[in-house]
Amino acid sequence: MTIGQVVSLHLHPAVAGEPLHTVREIFAEAGRGIVGNGRKFGHKDRRGQPSRRQVSLIGREQIAEHAGTLGLGEIPPGAVRSNIETAGVDLLALVGQKVKLGGALLYFYEPRTPCYKMDLIAPGLRELMANGRQGVLAQIIESGNISVGDAITTFPS
Repeated sequence: MTIGQVVSLHLHPAVAGEPLHTVREIFAEAGRGIVGNGRKFGHKDRRGQPSRRQVSLIGREQIAEHAGTLGLGEIPPGAVRSNIETAGVDLLALVGQKVKLGGALLYFYEPRTPCYKMDLIAPGLRELMANGRQGVLAQIIESGNISVGDAITTFPS
């Protein structure tokens, strides 16, 4: 069942702190992350195992709500440093579930936690994004392409 849509895609740069790169398509590789995602691709955790944090997602509706609360006209796509921005789906409600985006299968495992960089976009943004209002983190279960415009669908457990 289609529950939403991919509206923008972003890759982290090789150098920390630089702006994300907006792209039309990504390849999500199971257990490794997004190919071309700067220093994040193939990242290992403290035990030397593949990191679960392979993809970050946020809804454009949530971003627009934060912009309105802060009196901003808009927070541009990619500014909040998420790989995938969506529309029409409650991402937080899908934590603990497998979700299909384009040709890839992701497991949404926890809400994102905002970092100090959010207050560099707009003072107060980090606080607004606390408590599950900054999207979710996911790991890639099955590899595949994800493109702008792709459907987001639930996956039977």
